[in-house]
Amino acid sequence: MDFTRNSPAAALHGAGSFLSSAHGFELAQQKLIELKRAQEELERQRAELEDTRRRQSEFQTGRQEMLQNLERGIGLLEEAEFSARQEAEQTHKAVEGLRDALEKIEAIQEGSWTGETFHKELTRALTTLENARMEWNTCRLKFPILSGKTPHIQSNPGEAPGAASLLSEISLLRACKLGLALTWPIALVGLGAMGLFAWLLFQR
Repeated sequence: MDFTRNSPAAALHGAGSFLSSAHGFELAQQKLIELKRAQEELERQRAELEDTRRRQSEFQTGRQEMLQNLERGIGLLEEAEFSARQEAEQTHKAVEGLRDALEKIEAIQEGSWTGETFHKELTRALTTLENARMEWNTCRLKFPILSGKTPHIQSNPGEAPGAASLLSEISLLRACKLGLALTWPIALVGLGAMGLFAWLLFQR
């Protein structure tokens, strides 16, 4: 019978082997945990990188879009501002011209004309009126509002005029002629039918 297997040395050797195996298992498990943490860190970094790329692409696209919109908007508004400034300047000049013409007409004092200067003052007054009339007509051409004209607003530009608007433009006489032209064939057929019916009655 071999007693060496149950000796203390064998027991210690078995315990050492068990401890060594347990320590190796713990090391392997720790390595797995570390690898898992490293994998999670890589996944997090990759997600951050993708998000950064997406945001950078969004920034570049939005930047280009806003640059185009802002440049186009500035150009359009500058043109509108220039046109408005020109119109304002023309309006200001027209107002000044009309005001000057008004002041000159109001300054005419017909009661102060004497016999010696009557013809001269009358000629001067007529010239003043003619100049004022020319100024007024020039402003009327530039500004339709002075003639009482307002822009015509049509709700549907492509829509054809309705029947009511067409009939409103037709005079009473033309409307009668139009009605007669539309109804005389029917009336003629009716008269013919009545004549035929009367002829059949007399034949009986």
